[in-house]
Amino acid sequence: MAVTAQMVKELREKTGAGMMDCKKALTETDGDMDKAIDFLREKGIAKAANKADRIAAEGLTSVVTAGNDAVILEVNSETDFVAKNEGFQTLVQELASHLLKNKPATVEEALAQTMENGATVADHINAAIAKIGEKLSLRRFELLSKTDNDAFGAYIHMGGRISVLTVLEGTTEESAAKDISMHITALRPKYVSRDQVSSEEVEHERQVLTQQALNEGKPENIVAKMVEGRLGKYFEDVCLLDQTFVKNPDQKVRQFVESKGATVREFVRYEVGEGIEKKEDNFAEEVMNQVNKK
Repeated sequence: MAVTAQMVKELREKTGAGMMDCKKALTETDGDMDKAIDFLREKGIAKAANKADRIAAEGLTSVVTAGNDAVILEVNSETDFVAKNEGFQTLVQELASHLLKNKPATVEEALAQTMENGATVADHINAAIAKIGEKLSLRRFELLSKTDNDAFGAYIHMGGRISVLTVLEGTTEESAAKDISMHITALRPKYVSRDQVSSEEVEHERQVLTQQALNEGKPENIVAKMVEGRLGKYFEDVCLLDQTFVKNPDQKVRQFVESKGATVREFVRYEVGEGIEKKEDNFAEEVMNQVNKK
């Protein structure tokens, strides 16, 4: 029986297996969909489909540099235990290498690309899912570049729980760039400098601070001055260059960077699972659900 593209698509949707694996399964089973599913399950390839609705909020972040190119990425797993798995760690490095070499613009584009082993990135991840037994996903990545006159600050914290990539222009001193990344890891700035904060965000903060001061009973004639002072503290919280440098409390980050004759062009900070709504399992409820199934 001829195996059609529609049959392959249907089997992929039912099993989550790769396109070539689905085509082979259908060929081996003469186009019998149920037998093809069994074929993939027996090979351990169809495991991935059963993981699709699970929440993967653990995993690893990583930074890899190669000359004037660098990538920071996050690959998620369901449990922290798997994040310590050597096979999972290898997958993260394989994906980083692929991203650096092929430079896709989006995760979707990356997943459709072919790796050196001949499999698409999506299929390569599915193969790892089948082997490891948990839902795994390439969540996000960012590619940065620099010139020979600049430095990358690559820092990986707690074995990959947090990763930071900074581009320092005007110096080739990687240790200085790494110091900035370590600072970013600890203090979580959102922006490099004040001029990156939108006027809408500043005005919103000004209104909140004004209301706070009025609620504190402060006279209206000094509220405006108080608010501008407190806005300065807000900028210290969110802007890298305004923050007190963690390695020298007597110095602002701006002063440290200027002492190197450099400027911070940009930075990216990834923390595993940030922004993912984790499912809180109710153990008693889970047990009762199992009991009720019997």
